[in-house]
Amino acid sequence: MKKVLGLGVLLLATSLAMAAESSGRPSASGTAEPQQSRSLNGVVMDKSDNPLPNAIVYLKNTKTLTVKTFIAGRDGSYRFPALSPNVDYEVHAEAKGKTSDTKTLSSFDSRPDTRINLHVDVR
Repeated sequence: MKKVLGLGVLLLATSLAMAAESSGRPSASGTAEPQQSRSLNGVVMDKSDNPLPNAIVYLKNTKTLTVKTFIAGRDGSYRFPALSPNVDYEVHAEAKGKTSDTKTLSSFDSRPDTRINLHVDVR
């Protein structure tokens, strides 16, 4: 009976430890588990920091070379949710025939929500 009870306690402790690890919370060792996804957002602006509505924002996955696009809102804002934490991304914007500098979201950046504002010289 003691062996069965001891085995049950061991299984329960193992199950709880696995549940804590999969929840993204710190494990028993105190280290945080890697995040599951992250997001990128920002505002597309001209050189005078005025928002550029309807600018097209391009996000390139540097591993697969796939490109996602987003049309900036009236306030120039854009957002790319559910990005892989293990991939580098390149982002730039286009408005009125002009292109912003390309910025990089590194896989080493562990923030779950990153903000990158983009400037386009549309003179």
